[in-house]
Amino acid sequence: KELFAIFAFATCGGYSGGLRLSVDCANKSESDLSIDIAFAYPFRLHQVNFDAPTCEGKRRETLSLIGDFSSSAEFFVTIAVFAFLYSLAATVVYIFFQNKYRENNRGPLIDFIVTVVFSFLWLVGSSAWAKGLSDVKIATDPDEVLLLMSACKQQSNKCMPVRSPVMSSLNTSVVFGFLNFILWAGNIWFVFKETGWHSSGQRHPPDTMEKQASSYNQGGYNQDNYGPTGGYNQPAGFDQQANYGQVGEYGQQQSYSQSGPTSFANQI
Repeated sequence: KELFAIFAFATCGGYSGGLRLSVDCANKSESDLSIDIAFAYPFRLHQVNFDAPTCEGKRRETLSLIGDFSSSAEFFVTIAVFAFLYSLAATVVYIFFQNKYRENNRGPLIDFIVTVVFSFLWLVGSSAWAKGLSDVKIATDPDEVLLLMSACKQQSNKCMPVRSPVMSSLNTSVVFGFLNFILWAGNIWFVFKETGWHSSGQRHPPDTMEKQASSYNQGGYNQDNYGPTGGYNQPAGFDQQANYGQVGEYGQQQSYSQSGPTSFANQI
């Protein structure tokens, strides 16, 4: 994003151009075949003055271009500069302060809001500058500028454009403006995924699965097959019903065999 922002404000804010006209008067000595008119950012064309012959003796007139298109141009460049600075600061935070960025979820939320705002500003600024550039092209059209000269209103004089201004860099600035809008708008989703809003929306499906699993364990397989009603582990078996040490006669017979010799000795 930093690179696209740099291209946007460099191609617009660093522009300077010009045009050249020629006025061939009926009296050749009064002609001026090279009238240069220079203009630049921020395109306050009404402050651009130039001299032109009147073809009435040696008298010349001072004229100026028409229009002030600085508002849209400066707005566009300002957005580009601040977008570059914010992108640079965000990159530093992402790399060196990742833990601080995610603390209390404030970093992702601020980043999300700023990204949405810059996306909107890029759209508005690029659209405004596209309209402003169209007006600049009309105001600096050599054929339109010739209409401002009094000498060109007389058919005996010949007024012709020699060189038109080159607007390729300004056209590129508009393209980069809309590319920045697409880039920032597309980044909204990726920033949104870092916020708590996206995380909270993803918590419900795991909770639902956990509830289903717990209900299955409580009312399903574990209790029905080998549990308290299944019968193999808990019903009394051999130990409780046939324990000879507790309920059988073997213990009594053993005691009989032990007491027998004693009674026989006494009889003797």
